[in-house]
Amino acid sequence: MIKNIIRKIKKKYSILVNKGNKVYCPICESRYKIFGNFGNPKRINAQCYKCNSLERHRLLWMYINNKTDFFNNFSKKLLHFAPEFSFYQIFSNINFIDYYPCDISLEKYKYKGNVKIHKIDITQIPFDDNYFDVIICNHVLEHITDDRLAIQELYRVLKQDGWAYLQVPIEENREITFEDNTIISIKDRKNIFGQSDHIRIYGKDYKNRLESVGLEVTRDNYINSFSDNEIYKYGLMKDEYIYLAKK
Repeated sequence: MIKNIIRKIKKKYSILVNKGNKVYCPICESRYKIFGNFGNPKRINAQCYKCNSLERHRLLWMYINNKTDFFNNFSKKLLHFAPEFSFYQIFSNINFIDYYPCDISLEKYKYKGNVKIHKIDITQIPFDDNYFDVIICNHVLEHITDDRLAIQELYRVLKQDGWAYLQVPIEENREITFEDNTIISIKDRKNIFGQSDHIRIYGKDYKNRLESVGLEVTRDNYINSFSDNEIYKYGLMKDEYIYLAKK
């Protein structure tokens, strides 16, 4: 309880002292002098103080808004793994979206919204074939032991005319994904994979891995449509690509 109060005070303080006009969050429409630092090692200009969005969230949000018809008022079923707070706040309040936010671990979600977060194992998705119009799975698969089974399940529940955003962290100078299931200690995983809960480092062959189950995948270099000034303004990463999958 006390920790939550302290966290809220710190957040309000950060919002207040960083108010400005140099950066802009397209999700919550907040403006600051600079976004907050985030990650290990710390990335500057990374996290929005209000909605907690990171670089990848803001890029995906602008992609969905500017390059798709997602917000065209047509009814759609949306499956959203590991729902980010910034997205949950919006999707849960749109009446034409039949929203299914989900995760295998529910204890980390303290969202106060009107849409229930479902407990779902991504390798055993409890829905019929061809059920969802849209799937958002943002930085999830690098945590999954059998990611190929998870990808197969995502393919199965996606509608024939549906599309899925399947983002993962990728080392662009790595051709082949590195994974080793014998690395199990928290310390070793953190040292080798960058985070203790990551179990692989994806390389450029990630697209092939998605396509192996039948998905048609576009590796969209949408980030290249932004100038250096815009990349700073929106707090983006120059090497972040959008992986758009269709059935």
